[in-house]
Amino acid sequence: MASRPATPPPCVVMPLYIYPLTETTWKPLYEAIEAHPYIDFLVIVNPNSGPGDGPLPGADYEREVPKLNAFRNVRTVGYIRIDYCRRPLQEVCAEVQRYANWKGLYEGLYVEGIFVDESPNHFSDQRQAYLKGLTEFIKNGAASDGLCGERWVIHNPGTPPEGTLEQFGCPDIICACEEPYHKYCRPDVQHRLDFYHVDFERNALLISGIGHHEIEDAVEGMCGRGRYIFATDLVDNFYESFGQSWERFVRAVAAGKKRRDCC
Repeated sequence: MASRPATPPPCVVMPLYIYPLTETTWKPLYEAIEAHPYIDFLVIVNPNSGPGDGPLPGADYEREVPKLNAFRNVRTVGYIRIDYCRRPLQEVCAEVQRYANWKGLYEGLYVEGIFVDESPNHFSDQRQAYLKGLTEFIKNGAASDGLCGERWVIHNPGTPPEGTLEQFGCPDIICACEEPYHKYCRPDVQHRLDFYHVDFERNALLISGIGHHEIEDAVEGMCGRGRYIFATDLVDNFYESFGQSWERFVRAVAAGKKRRDCC
């Protein structure tokens, strides 16, 4: 009898909007990466709501991002925001290019794709053309030489888009839910996620405000919906701190991988 295709293991997503003021600021992340070498980590670096205005992100990022890239189980991507396709595409592409230019300026300083925040969930021909143009620039345009790895394009509409991924620029990964836990658990949200079709390995969920002792159960449920998972007990500024639940969250993802390995 033919075996079932293997389900990709869960991956920790860390929106790292924490300025690395010292060499220990990101220590909880480094410790988690080292403690779980068989878990993949997708880290979103965000120097200044994007790459910043200069050619380099600053000495602190130049010191710390290469440390992340030295881990085999880590992929870094750079943050940009597109204001639901209202920002001029030329301006957005210039930010992507600045991320790409890092590679030639500082050893180990690079990203392997772009996290596109404030991406739309409503379709229009104009938005489709905008997103296709952005994807093409990241994948094959002038920026492609400086972006490493698979040059991932990750969209964050925060809710399921009304249409196929092809209608929204065909991102590699899409965040179908970015919500506080109490809203994520609502029947209407669960119903919408049930009926939104996206491949498991392309789906991400970013969930905040989870009770500290509910993290394990929440992560187990999230791992049934998508590969890319972020969960925290924090209610506010949840991308700017690791929170008390950080270690429990990573251990829960590791447990989810172990369960899949045993299937």
